Amino acid sequence: MKISEVAKIVDLPISTIRYYEKMGIITDDYILREQNNYQNYALEIIHHLDVVKNCLAVGFSINDIKSMISKNGISKDEQTRIIKEKISEIEDAQKKLEVSKNNLYDILELDITCEDGFGKY
Repeated sequence: MKISEVAKIVDLPISTIRYYEKMGIITDDYILREQNNYQNYALEIIHHLDVVKNCLAVGFSINDIKSMISKNGISKDEQTRIIKEKISEIEDAQKKLEVSKNNLYDILELDITCEDGFGKY
């Protein structure tokens, strides 16, 4: 599969895919070289890039992802620990958002919004 096809399927710019190659996020396992030295990508690259996108979306850094996918990177136990830590961070953020939402409901209940300005009676 050509890079343009991969980019379209996973909704990433070609430049991002090239960057991932340079950073080692896309390993040689996913790149097939033709005789004319053109690159083709294995079908499995789609799933791999979806995982990368999801990891970035939940707050992992490129270096975190690189460490987790590297053959000589971190152990499975360490990967599990990192993922559980990220889950905990997300749960903490959710709790803070819930408190913020409840505070906004309290403000609405106090009816302190008016045409003369916030908090003016």
